[in-house]
Amino acid sequence: MAVQHETELYAPLKKFFEERGYLIKGEVRHCDLVGIRDNSDEPLIVEIKKTFNLPLLLQGIERQKLSSEVYLAVERNRTKRGAHNQRWSDITNLCRRLGLGLITVTQFKTKSPFVEILCPPGGHVKAPSTKVVKARASKLLYEFNERSGDYNVGGSHGTKLVTAYREKALRVALALQQGEEMSPREIRDKSGIGHAAAILQKDYYGWFRRVSRGRYILSSEGAEALSQYSSVIEGWHLIAPTSESEMKKIKKGRS
Repeated sequence: MAVQHETELYAPLKKFFEERGYLIKGEVRHCDLVGIRDNSDEPLIVEIKKTFNLPLLLQGIERQKLSSEVYLAVERNRTKRGAHNQRWSDITNLCRRLGLGLITVTQFKTKSPFVEILCPPGGHVKAPSTKVVKARASKLLYEFNERSGDYNVGGSHGTKLVTAYREKALRVALALQQGEEMSPREIRDKSGIGHAAAILQKDYYGWFRRVSRGRYILSSEGAEALSQYSSVIEGWHLIAPTSESEMKKIKKGRS
């Protein structure tokens, strides 16, 4: 059964690696899927496409600057036609020469998808592998660790992503939800975001409004964002429940 969008491959890949002990998050610094495992020094990176092609291959090589554990994942479908779709042995050998891992996902109508690793990354490199750029790898790990959960679907295009920065801005907006004027210090203490003042001043999303010197309120766009990303906010309480009074405030603000 052919997939219509590459995002359909994300869920089976996420499940596959979670069963192997990885914590998985989608769309982290432009990487479709990123995984971290306790005993691993490097992140797992998977780039997803419906079909194996040159852009996917070049993308995988670029991701090797972030980690040596890079996989390319594509759908495997017997009904597909094209120059590459049936030449799995040749494609596997090409990925192996470049130090890239290759995974296929086969979708079925009546049973669960089948995920298969055709070759692991870095197994038998026959060409010089790309060196990991530590500064870029550090930024990837920072973004992964600063996100509270997995709110994006890997392979998404043209959609607003829940980044670590957006989560922090949401926490600042949540602190201002009751419509009271607050100072950056008060917002910092209530939200737990140390650089709340910078988020307020930059106002990247237009969620805040300065009403006087050092005093801010939540804008109508900010109130709308709290409703739009309510599932993210609820996820925070599942991870670290707030007090009963805080929960009442949140529910009251949505009604």
